[in-house]
Amino acid sequence: MSSAIKAIEEDRKVLLELCRQMDDSVWTKDSGCPGWSVQDLLSHMACSFWLAVDPSKLPDPGGLLAERAADLYVESRRSMTPEELVADYESVSLKGLEVLAGLEGQDFEVPLGDVGTYPASVIPTALAFEEYIHIRFDLFAPDGPLEGDPPASDELRLAPTLDWIEVALPQQNSKLLDRMDSAVEIRLGGLCGRRLRVGTGDVVAHVESDSQAFVRWVTQRGTWDELGVHADGDAAALEIVRQLRVI
Repeated sequence: MSSAIKAIEEDRKVLLELCRQMDDSVWTKDSGCPGWSVQDLLSHMACSFWLAVDPSKLPDPGGLLAERAADLYVESRRSMTPEELVADYESVSLKGLEVLAGLEGQDFEVPLGDVGTYPASVIPTALAFEEYIHIRFDLFAPDGPLEGDPPASDELRLAPTLDWIEVALPQQNSKLLDRMDSAVEIRLGGLCGRRLRVGTGDVVAHVESDSQAFVRWVTQRGTWDELGVHADGDAAALEIVRQLRVI
């Protein structure tokens, strides 16, 4: 079993336990995803598994961009109660884990619209990434309504999240990166430290960031100043890197 699937399994358990502990009033509060309540966020996370298990259970997106399609799916399920959504997520995520396990070692291409096209074996990292950011960033303060410390961010969960970002970033930011004729090196410290190279050509700038802070700013949930990111080198290239966004 891949680390990505293990990460999904563990964060699935965390999310279900959080849902069981939530006060009724929490479900209608704003999540860290603009326009979505906590209830909507859980619905969205269930929909991601439905896309893997049986997309016919969701409305036809008709060529909408991924984020607009996600809004459509969530809107179609707003009549469901929190209890129904928790049961739905618990069931479909279990089925989804079976589907994702079947993708291990597979190299056929999976098109995900404007999100990009990836080898099938990479798809579990996308779900691990989604669980990671929505639980930690969109449910818990400062962006979400839950107080206290978010669930631990360990190597099991963070590594596949970074793997998805690394493979998805070039495709999802191709127009932005086309404006660069050079490269920037991003040095990630702390847990799961690694180096990423953004762009092509000679390295003209460097960015140093804690790996967990990197996940926050590359999903546009925090700024470099807020997260203690250090950068030096070509100002134009760095400005492009500031704007990168992975979903």
